[in-house]
Parts: sequence; structure tokens; C-alpha cells
Amino acid sequence: MNGSTPSTCLLSMLRRQPQAYARIRGSDAYPGIAGTVFFYQTVRGAVVAAEVSGLPQPPGRCASGIFAFHIHAGPVCSGTAEEPFAGALSHYDPGSCPHPYHAGDLPPLFGNSGYAFQVFLTDRFSVREILGKTVIIHANPDDFTTQPAGKAGQRIACGEIRAFGR
Repeated sequence: MNGSTPSTCLLSMLRRQPQAYARIRGSDAYPGIAGTVFFYQTVRGAVVAAEVSGLPQPPGRCASGIFAFHIHAGPVCSGTAEEPFAGALSHYDPGSCPHPYHAGDLPPLFGNSGYAFQVFLTDRFSVREILGKTVIIHANPDDFTTQPAGKAGQRIACGEIRAFGR
């Protein structure tokens, strides 16, 4: 191989400026959560790179530490103590698909002692389509079955998706 496989090209793209980003902040109940999600448009789809710290660590050696991760249709992370990030509304689903086939259904975040990092490629949306939407991290793993949102639980963190440079 000559070093220019699709994965090599996608990884080299991470050195460039993203087209969009979301600054993640925790809810009042989880104020230590912080991070950034970057979005890069490629010919193969959108590359999503997420780095989050301060995630809750469940007790016990076999506890999950797995968090549902979704794009929601709402534009803001506003809400109340009883309903954190209500302004994020429901999952981003322009195709009216059942869960887990919403455009906003993303792979889960796997916590590693409160820290998560992941990069993935998706063709469910373009970066342009998600500008003005929100990213939500939920307290529980997504079961990828239950309607409408996979029993993902409480919204513990949120970020508003903005064009890079804004």
C-alpha cells in the first residue's frame, strides 16, 4: 500500500480545522463534565471526534461507564434542574425513522475512569445539516431498541453545535 488508504486519509483530516464543534458542559447535577465534539465533513460522510472528561464513574468493577450519545434537534442547551437541557428537544430525526435509525443516533461513549475519547465516521448526516442542533450525553447506555430514545436516561451533558470560528 502507498499509505493513502481511506482510513489514513480520514485520520490525517483530524489535523485540519473542523467545520463545526460543540463545547460540552454538564448539567447542574454533573457540573464536572466538560469536553468538545468536533465535526469534519469528508466525501465519505461526517467524521465525529469527541473528547469528554468528568463523566460519572459507576461503583464496582463490572459497572458499565457507558453513556448514550446523541444529536438532538433542538438548538439550545437550556432547561431546568428537573428537566436538564429541555431546549435540546428530541433526537435529530429528519427521516422519521424508528430508534436506533435516527440520524442523531450515535455510537455510545465508553468512560475510562471518567474520560472518553472516540472518533467515528457516519453518513447519517452532513455537518451542514446539524449546525444549530445539540449534542446530548445521557446517564445510561442506549439499549438500541426502546422507542423513542433507547432508555438512555437523564441528560447529563449538552453542547450546541456551531460552525467553527463562531
